[in-house]
Amino acid sequence: MTSSTLQDRRIANATEYFRHVDSANPAVLELFTDDATMYFPKLGIARGKAQIGLFAQGFAAEIVEISHDINNFSFYPSGDFVIVEGSEKGKTKSAGAWPDGVYSQGLFCNVFEFEGELIKRVHIYADPDFNSADAARVAWAQGVRKAIASVG
Repeated sequence: MTSSTLQDRRIANATEYFRHVDSANPAVLELFTDDATMYFPKLGIARGKAQIGLFAQGFAAEIVEISHDINNFSFYPSGDFVIVEGSEKGKTKSAGAWPDGVYSQGLFCNVFEFEGELIKRVHIYADPDFNSADAARVAWAQGVRKAIASVG
């Protein structure tokens, strides 16, 4: 298999990961190595498929709906890595729909590391305050935005 073909399969598997996440399909675990790791802000690191599965169940306990704009993703392959930038939207049980377009933008960046065609590591960089419900940080952001606006 050529390196470009392998990179194409890795991009395809990263894309499939998002499709499985959007449909809450437990088959997402088939895309991971047995010893894979996953990081998400505020939740920390899950190690192995069992912990990643529990992580997904915990995520699903708060997220009613999630949808990634897969057609507009940007993919940046390099060696064993595929970096994906994109946007998402959804609904949580506690605070409703996101993004709000003010503080919550629904943007994310995932860094996938592959072993062959399987995901060995994924670090998810997204604001876990999907709905701008973190009042203290939203108030801080309002102050920063006002200061920036006053500069011109």
